[in-house]
Amino acid sequence: MNDYTRVQNAIEFIENRLHEDVDMKEIAAQACFSAFHFQRLFHLITGFTVHEYIRKRRLSEAAKVVKETNGSLLDIALSCRYGSHEAFTRSFAGFFGVTPAEYRKNDYRLNMQNKVDFRDYSGRANEETKLRKPDLVRLEPMKIVGHEYKTSLNNGSYFADIPGFYDHFGVNGYYERITDRAKPDFPYGIGAYYEDNGDFSFIIGEEVHSFGNRETGFVHFEIPGGTYAEFKANGAPEFNQSLWRYIYGTWLPNSNYERREGPDFEVTDVRHSVPGCLAMKIYIPIQ
Repeated sequence: MNDYTRVQNAIEFIENRLHEDVDMKEIAAQACFSAFHFQRLFHLITGFTVHEYIRKRRLSEAAKVVKETNGSLLDIALSCRYGSHEAFTRSFAGFFGVTPAEYRKNDYRLNMQNKVDFRDYSGRANEETKLRKPDLVRLEPMKIVGHEYKTSLNNGSYFADIPGFYDHFGVNGYYERITDRAKPDFPYGIGAYYEDNGDFSFIIGEEVHSFGNRETGFVHFEIPGGTYAEFKANGAPEFNQSLWRYIYGTWLPNSNYERREGPDFEVTDVRHSVPGCLAMKIYIPIQ
């Protein structure tokens, strides 16, 4: 069973409980993933979060009820897990551009969120997977000293946040305060401390020979050794973000590998990077 099929199992679970409060761990369990990994995979494949999908599906189904029945808007709102008529109307108008009352009275065509079928993504992904394959490398454990930033999968905010983290790290000269560096000018960007609600930490730092004393404002982090898929990502920051989408949204679900426990990370070669074009490698722990 590939990842697309596993995620589709979770989609069916959501659809059968669309108007119930369902825990993210419970949803992810249907795909045999952790809550964080499920949310990340879902977002990188579809472009929107699990919570967004549920909200849009509830509103789309509610729109059908609004149009096809004479039921009260308050009853429809409550059935969609909204606490009031006003909250439902704001959300409905925010998504569709018209209020439920306006939609009921007029012949509007709404852009509904249909049920996702991940088999469609699987069919489109096969050829691209054959063209962009990683190298498989065996890495020894690495000691990293760096600065920890907080971000989230929700609304894709991490894609907007991470470039700013790198700027903050460089402008403040944090790299100059890291002692006993093993590979100067090779900053690591590490996703770590994943939480079920989609929040996680992004650590920017450099590899060191030993941890020594911990300076205020810095964290110590050890990247586990093991087998990693290594992707070369030489291009603009936007290209590197699209490569992350490809890795989780296309390559990993179609590969014969599973992501094992541990952080994924990226390493930038500062000496061979130029403005607008980063020389970078991305590492995904696999088994």
